[in-house]
Amino acid sequence: MAMNPVIRADVADILAADLPWESFAGTTVLVSGASGLLASYMVEVLLAMREHKGFGPTRLLGLVRDPQKAWNRFPHLRERNDFTLITGDVIAPPPIEGPVNVIIHAASIANSRQMMTDPAGTLTANMLGTYRMLELGREQGSRHVLFFSSGEVCGSPEAHQIPMREDVYGPVDPADARACYAEGKRVGETMCAAWAQQYGLETRIVRPFHTYGPGMNLAGGWVHSDFINDIMARRNLVITSDGLATRSFCYIADATLAYFTVMLRGQRALPYNVGTGVETSIRGLADLLVEEFGELGLSVVIEAPASPSPPKRSAPDISRLASLGWHPRTTIAQGFRRTIESFGGVKKN
Repeated sequence: MAMNPVIRADVADILAADLPWESFAGTTVLVSGASGLLASYMVEVLLAMREHKGFGPTRLLGLVRDPQKAWNRFPHLRERNDFTLITGDVIAPPPIEGPVNVIIHAASIANSRQMMTDPAGTLTANMLGTYRMLELGREQGSRHVLFFSSGEVCGSPEAHQIPMREDVYGPVDPADARACYAEGKRVGETMCAAWAQQYGLETRIVRPFHTYGPGMNLAGGWVHSDFINDIMARRNLVITSDGLATRSFCYIADATLAYFTVMLRGQRALPYNVGTGVETSIRGLADLLVEEFGELGLSVVIEAPASPSPPKRSAPDISRLASLGWHPRTTIAQGFRRTIESFGGVKKN
C-alpha cells in the first residue's frame, strides 16, 4: 500500500528544508508514541530520508501500545526491514536493544475526554514515561532526546501576556485534577533541564500548541476535529460555546519541520513554542471554514450556555523558534483543506 498522497507531498517538502539531515545517517532512532499525530510525521520523514537524501537512519524503533492502530497508520511500512514496532507502555517499556542514538519522546495521553476520565493515568504517563525515556537516553549515551511538552504548560495568562513567550506563565491550579496534563508536562520540562545539567544529556523541548493535519484523531474531542467531521459529512458547524476562545492552529507539516529544526539547531533544555503565532477564535475558525467550503452551503450554529465562562485565549510568541530559521508556511484554509483531502474528502451526496 502506498503512502497517503497528501502526506507524501508534505514529507517531500519537509525534507527539502535546509537542515543538517546528515546527523541522522546511520543512527538508531526510538520514537515513543510513534503512531500519534505529532510523532507519525517524524516517522514518515525519517524513513523517507534515504529515498530523498541518499542517507538516513539505519533502524527506526516505534514504541506503541496498540500495534494494530500503528499498522493502520503505517500500512505502507510493513515490509520495511529498517522499521520495527515495539509493543509496550512508555511507563514500563520492554527492554530495548541498543545503541539508541536518538530518542523522540511523544507518548502521552492527549485525548481531552480521556484526560477528564483518567487524570491519574494522564499524569503518570507524562511523568514516569518521561523519566523512562530520559534514563534510557542517559544509559545509551544518546546524542539527542526530544521531549514533546505542550502549550498547556503556559496556563491561563493575562491578556497583556499574549502572545506568550516561553518564559511567561499563567496560573494552573495544581489541586484541580484537570491540571493533570499541564502539570505533567511542566514536570517533564524540569526533568529535561535536570538531566541536561546533571548528566549532560542533550535534551530538546518543543511546546506544540494546537496542531492538526492528516492522521489526527477525529474522535479526540477537539473542536477543530469536530469541524472537520462536520465538513466531511456536509453538516453545519456547531459551536457549544460563545466561540470567543482563541487558539493558534498549526498544520502538522509545518509543526514537524519545527520539531526537526529544534532537534538539529536548538539549544539544550530550552523550550521552543511551536505554532503559527496567529490567534484565531473558535467562531473565526468556523466562519473561515464555512467560507472556504462555500460550495457546501453550510452555516455556523451557536449553542452557547446561558452563562458562558470567560473565553480562554491562547497564542504563542514564536520569536525563539523563528531565530532558528523556521516560519509557518501553510495558511489555515490550506491546512484544513489538505487535512480533509487526506481523509478522503467531503462525502458525496
